[in-house]
Amino acid sequence: MFHCKPNVMPPIVHPTNHCQTHAFSKTIVPHVHPQHTTNVNHQHFQHVHHYPHTYSNFDPVTHSHTHCGKPCCG
Repeated sequence: MFHCKPNVMPPIVHPTNHCQTHAFSKTIVPHVHPQHTTNVNHQHFQHVHHYPHTYSNFDPVTHSHTHCGKPCCG
């Protein structure tokens, strides 16, 4: 049996793939924000002025008749 030696190309070297791992920690920093509420009670007087007003309608109607030519009979 006859065996041929295969052709071998030089290797192709790709750029290095850079990976990262991340580690996280939590630190709690308490912040105190004091608050105070003052209740303010406002009183308002609203003066309402009335001006009664009446309305009426006037609906004029007009009519016009236009005759183009004259009737055949009549």
